[in-house]
Amino acid sequence: MGKNLHITPRPNGWAVISAGAERAAVIAPTQAAAAAIGREMAINRGSELLIHGRNGQIRERNSYGYDPESSKG
Repeated sequence: MGKNLHITPRPNGWAVISAGAERAAVIAPTQAAAAAIGREMAINRGSELLIHGRNGQIRERNSYGYDPESSKG
């Protein structure tokens, strides 16, 4: 499983950044655009995508990798 990807606010847009990275992989003008890019990257890496709100709190979390916790329903 690859490193988690985070969508975080920046003064000039929204950043797609890998966990532990110092620099953003992509800066997009809107959160929706950054989320779409991040989703594709997370699917390709088999990782988790965490979308943060303007306040920095995680507002959405999606897993695109192996998930050992399978639930019914």
